[in-house]
Amino acid sequence: MRNCIKVFFLLMATMLWVSAKAATMADINMPYGVTPVSQDIYRLHMAAFYVCCGIGLVVFSVLFFSLFKYRKSKGAKASLFHEHLGVEIIWTIIPTVILIALAIPATIVLKKIHNTDESKLTIKVVGYQWRWRYEYLDQGISFFSNLATPQAQIDNTSPKNPWYLLEVDNPVVVPVNTKIKLLVTSDDVIHAWWVPTLGVKQDGIPGFLNENWFYATEIGTYRGQCGELCGVNHAFMPIVVKVVSKEDFDKWVKAYQTGAKNHTATLGHEDEPKVTEPATQAAKIAEVVALGKAAYQKNCAMCHQDGGEGIKGTFPTLVGSTKLLDERTAITTVLNGVPGTAMQAYASVLDDKTVAAVLTYTRQAWGNGALLKAQNKLPLVQSETITQAKQA
Repeated sequence: MRNCIKVFFLLMATMLWVSAKAATMADINMPYGVTPVSQDIYRLHMAAFYVCCGIGLVVFSVLFFSLFKYRKSKGAKASLFHEHLGVEIIWTIIPTVILIALAIPATIVLKKIHNTDESKLTIKVVGYQWRWRYEYLDQGISFFSNLATPQAQIDNTSPKNPWYLLEVDNPVVVPVNTKIKLLVTSDDVIHAWWVPTLGVKQDGIPGFLNENWFYATEIGTYRGQCGELCGVNHAFMPIVVKVVSKEDFDKWVKAYQTGAKNHTATLGHEDEPKVTEPATQAAKIAEVVALGKAAYQKNCAMCHQDGGEGIKGTFPTLVGSTKLLDERTAITTVLNGVPGTAMQAYASVLDDKTVAAVLTYTRQAWGNGALLKAQNKLPLVQSETITQAKQA
C-alpha cells in the first residue's frame, strides 16, 4: 500500500512539474507580450493556471487515495450518509474565496484594457472581407492592408516562407513608448483585430465603434490575424504592426504625406506597376493589364482563383462570364458588390485607375479577350469610365 501511495504522489508531482514546464514554453502558452497590458494578462492567466493545477492536484489526490485505500478487494464497505453540514460549508467557502481572489486582479486588468485616456495617437481600424483599412485620424493617412503571401504558396505550388499568411503589403506603423488608441469597426460582418503580443483583441461590429489601446515598449514587428470567423477567407486577414522609434515614425508620416500630395502609388502600393501613357494602344493595354493582374491577385484571386475559375457553388467563374464581358455590368458589380454574397463593394477600396486595370485584365485573360474580339469589343476599360460610374 505504501508503495502505491508513493507511486501516486510521484505521478502527481510529475504531472504538476510537466504542467508548470509547459506553461513556460512560448510556442504552446500565451505570449508574455511587449505591452504592459499583455504582461498583466499573462500574469493573470498564469495565476489562474496554477490555481487550477493546485485544485486538480488536491482533488485527484483525494480521489486516487480513496480508490487505493478503500477498494473492494480489501473488504472496504461504503458508508451510508446523506449530507454533512461541515463539508458543504467548506466546499462552498473555499471556491468562493478562490473566485474572489481571482476576480479582483481580473477586474483591475479589465479596467486597464478599456481605459483609453491620454492616448497620443488614434487609429481607426475598419474590417472588410477580407482586408483591413487604417486611418490615422490626426495625420490624414489612410490605406488598406492586404495579404501579401503569394498565391503560389497558398496553392502549394511553391515553398512557404516563415510568415506564411502573416504578411501584408502595408503594415501599421506606430511609435514606441506611445499610447495608441484604436477605434475598431467593420464595413460588412463582424471581424476582430487581434495581435496577441500587443495584448489586443477587439471586435469590429458594423455600425459600432469599439475602443481599445496598446503601448508597445519594444521596437519590432508584431503579427496577428482576424480573430472572428468572418467568412470563407477568414484565414487570409493578417495584421502586421511595425513599432519604430518616434523619429522614424515622424519620417514615415512625412514621407507618406508627401507621397500622397504628389499622387504617387495609391496608399503605399509602391511595388505595383504604374500606368503611364505609352505611345501605342497595344502598349497601353499591356501596361494596364500588368497593373490589373497585380491588383487582381491581391484583391480577387482568393475568391475567384488565380485562373479565374472561381469555386463551384461559392464564387462564380470569370472565364467567359457574360457579366464580366458586359462592361457596364462589370463596372457596377465591382463598384457596388453583390448584396447577400461575399462580393463586397470596391468603390471605396480601390481607386478608379486600379478598378479599370482589374477589369481590363480580367476581360483580357483566360480567353475572354478572344470572346470580346469576336464581338468587336476591346478589353480596355478607361479610368474615366469608372469615375463617371461613381458619379452617376
